[in-house]
Amino acid sequence: MPEATEGVLMLARIQFAANISFHILFPTITIALCWILLFFKLRYRATGDASWMDAYTFWVKIFALTFALGVVSGITMSFQFGTNWPGFMETVGNIAGPLLAYEVLTAFFLEATFLGIMLFGRGRVSERTHTLATLLVAVGTSLSAFWILSLNSWMQTPTGHEMIDGVAHPVDWWQIIFNPSLPYRLTHMLLACGLTGSFLVAGISAYRKLRGDQKPAVEKSLRTGVVLAAILIPIQIFVGDLHGLNSFKYQPAKVAAIEGVWETQRGAPLLLFALPNETTEQNDYALGVPKLASFILTHDADGEITGLKDFADHPPVAPLFWGFRIMVGVGLLMLACSWLATWLGRKRRELPVWLTRALVAMTFSGWVATLAGWYVTEIGRQPWLVHGILRTADAAAAIPPSNIGFTLALYLSLYAVLLVAYVHTLFLIARKAGAPESQQAPTTPAMELTVKESGA
Repeated sequence: MPEATEGVLMLARIQFAANISFHILFPTITIALCWILLFFKLRYRATGDASWMDAYTFWVKIFALTFALGVVSGITMSFQFGTNWPGFMETVGNIAGPLLAYEVLTAFFLEATFLGIMLFGRGRVSERTHTLATLLVAVGTSLSAFWILSLNSWMQTPTGHEMIDGVAHPVDWWQIIFNPSLPYRLTHMLLACGLTGSFLVAGISAYRKLRGDQKPAVEKSLRTGVVLAAILIPIQIFVGDLHGLNSFKYQPAKVAAIEGVWETQRGAPLLLFALPNETTEQNDYALGVPKLASFILTHDADGEITGLKDFADHPPVAPLFWGFRIMVGVGLLMLACSWLATWLGRKRRELPVWLTRALVAMTFSGWVATLAGWYVTEIGRQPWLVHGILRTADAAAAIPPSNIGFTLALYLSLYAVLLVAYVHTLFLIARKAGAPESQQAPTTPAMELTVKESGA
């Protein structure tokens, strides 16, 4: 296969990054939101309190809209394997193909089968059947994440295969699926989804309260969001540490780039700020805590960290260094905001206005942290597409750069419009829900109501 030029390779990578960045926004919400909807439904069945069902009715509209965008944006991902990255399937298609197929067979079919009952079945089927449909859709969204993360984790830490004439062949599917990084990567991602969903629920609910919507369902949604976030963020910090230790074992160059360690050293500092300079292979304006990086990664203040200069190949440093710190910084904001809101919520009925506004500002904070962490994961694997097996440059198609540039411009323009429209629609739905009953749209099935309120 002819090799792609450096310009074509970069354009192909940017296009794939744009597509996956836009697509990942929506599953991070639906994976968590469906479980939150199940919680609302179970609380309604347990207590008979209609406000829990009101919360379910409001949020199922947002789930339907988000699910639809996630499905549509995911379609473009598969096209790129054939148009821009033919070397990927040629080399590892024997493994990637079945894993992607398992995701469709076990997860997407489950979601698609019961989604209609979840959205349109209430009043047409029993409450028990409707609750079961919500549960199965939630299971389906999580199963989908499992298979996608299994493939992605295998690309990071490939095991259970053998190479024959440059092609990967499966030897042990158990090792392939449950590869060394899957437990940490999957748990970390599911928790990230939970935090994304919880802050979305809290932020939109806080927005409704600021507009004077005092319905009990709003208060219940707000408390659910902040309490869920307060529970999940400490777990995420703990799992993130385990994930980092796993990466330090299997991908030490990635961790060295994250920490900005150029020279192999003992007692490496944890850099709070620095400007990594790849030309001089050093950090400019570095400010750090002595020995803390070594202590975190080796549990020994004088533990050794292999420097970037000792690796034949290493990923670009600045994106990993700053991406990781953005992820951690947003996570700490999540911790402070959710814990404070939970604590004040126990002491007083109404949150202070400034904190309510802060929750609105944090509505999409999960997106920021998830994208930053995802970039660290994916860029940190470079220059490999499948670590140790297939280089990114060897998988790209040698096609005219104008072709990729044209489609990239179309994708970016479309995604920008859709993203603005999506965010606008979420807040429009929130405003409509808080309007006097005489100004609200008549009760219709969830999908019809979503379309009507979006102005489509």
